Amino acid sequence: MVSARRPSHPGAGFAGVGARLPLLICRLVFAVAAFLGATATADAHSSLLRSTPAEGAVLQTAPVGIVLGFSEKVTPLVTDLVAPDGSSSRLTAKATGADLTVEWPGQNAPGTYLLSWRTVSSDGHPIGGVLTFSLGSPSAEPPAAPDPTDDALRLAIWSARLALYLGLFLGVGGAFALAWLLPERRPGGGAAGAFVVLGLAAAPVTFGLQGLDAMGAPLSLFGSAMAWRAAAATSYGFTAALAFLALGAALLSLAVGGRPARWLSLSALAGTGAALAASGHASAAAPQWLTQPMVFVHGTGIAFWAGALLPLGLAWREGGEDAETALRRFAMAIPYVLAALLVAGLVLAAVQVETPLALWHSDYGRLLLGKLGLAVLLLLLAGINRWQLTRPALAEQAGARRWLVRSIAVETLLMVAILGVVAGFRFTPPPRVLAIEAAEPATIHIGTAEAMADLAIAPGHAGKASASIVVMSVDFDPLDARGVTLRLSRSGSAEINADAYKPGDGTWRVDDLDLPAAGTWNVAIDIAISESQRTTLDGKVAIRPATGW
Repeated sequence: MVSARRPSHPGAGFAGVGARLPLLICRLVFAVAAFLGATATADAHSSLLRSTPAEGAVLQTAPVGIVLGFSEKVTPLVTDLVAPDGSSSRLTAKATGADLTVEWPGQNAPGTYLLSWRTVSSDGHPIGGVLTFSLGSPSAEPPAAPDPTDDALRLAIWSARLALYLGLFLGVGGAFALAWLLPERRPGGGAAGAFVVLGLAAAPVTFGLQGLDAMGAPLSLFGSAMAWRAAAATSYGFTAALAFLALGAALLSLAVGGRPARWLSLSALAGTGAALAASGHASAAAPQWLTQPMVFVHGTGIAFWAGALLPLGLAWREGGEDAETALRRFAMAIPYVLAALLVAGLVLAAVQVETPLALWHSDYGRLLLGKLGLAVLLLLLAGINRWQLTRPALAEQAGARRWLVRSIAVETLLMVAILGVVAGFRFTPPPRVLAIEAAEPATIHIGTAEAMADLAIAPGHAGKASASIVVMSVDFDPLDARGVTLRLSRSGSAEINADAYKPGDGTWRVDDLDLPAAGTWNVAIDIAISESQRTTLDGKVAIRPATGW
């Protein structure tokens, strides 16, 4: 009769973990990534593309309503109208697809009005702006636009995001490493638990700060009911909830140990990837069947790598067979994890940046370069650990062991620095969004008692452009003018004077415009209505900066 052999020590039951760990991680990552890809939708970070009335328009009568057109579906948060006398009133806005319709309150006082709006897009990030237009004629002293910047709030958002990332990557990742790599001794369990608790505290804080950010409200209103309601209207609520559940599962895994700890930590690792894929610039970019799974893969890969550093370093500082076993298991799994992490990172960078020039000419690109620079240092250090220190350390060379522990400590600090850079991505849109905004036409509607015109300059940024002019009567009927001349002027730039031609589609066109600078340009459209009747329409048009790529 063959009797079962009892393991020689409590951890022997985990002898096959090292061989199975890469396969288990790959199966988990690709199963969840496939699910995310199958359920992804096509929404992304939104930007304002057009408005009715147009920016800087001078209207002769009050509008029935105001329409803001965005690049993607949005949810309205706050819409305020500042009247010419400086008084402010809260307006009702309704979203229909990518358009936001704002009811006009019935005011008809002449002068300049400011519509301050804030919305949230599908990536969970709020966006805001101010639309300026006038009734009758512009005010001699227009009302001041509200300033949404709050440095204290931005610092609080960055700090809370960094704390949450530390909880997810060092806390959840640490719990996973302890359960799968070091199930016998679990060194560093206190440190991993501290990071998990930090993340649990940070998750609701980031949710509340999201509400303030969404409304453009000051930090002093943190904890107010309206902040929580505003946060609940964003997709970030899913991220905060999933992160909280993942951190809770990690905390339980640290408490129970054994086989339950392994599966709790595995679910926590999957929850970390799902939380990151639920909102954010990258996960909302098209095509989402690709970007959401890539965010999941990238997030889980970083959590595995970062989370293993502290337990491994502490294990090697104490020494013992368990430390050697854990290092062998980690060394077996990490090449697969790094390969998936690098592929996912390159795919997401290509989607977000689109062209290498954007790395130098956008804030997002410069942040990404900083992250990549730190990542290169991290990979170089990891390579030294693997090819120069691991084998001597396993051979019990004391000097190599000391250097390995120190190197792992430096790796951990570099990982924290990378997470700090990642937390800054919240404050700058990616180049793909800036390119969409810059390519949109700059439009205005201007008129007099004799005629009106719609002017569109495309693309609406500094550089080469063309203009399209639709000339109308005051009743919005087509006006068969005898000639149209467009004049553009700006302080510090030579006046542009161009005769328009009729291409046969009912519009007047001017090709080969060269706008040397961004900013507000004065517009004058000279219309020859008949041989004896001429009129000039005056207005202003906002030209956006060129992207530089």
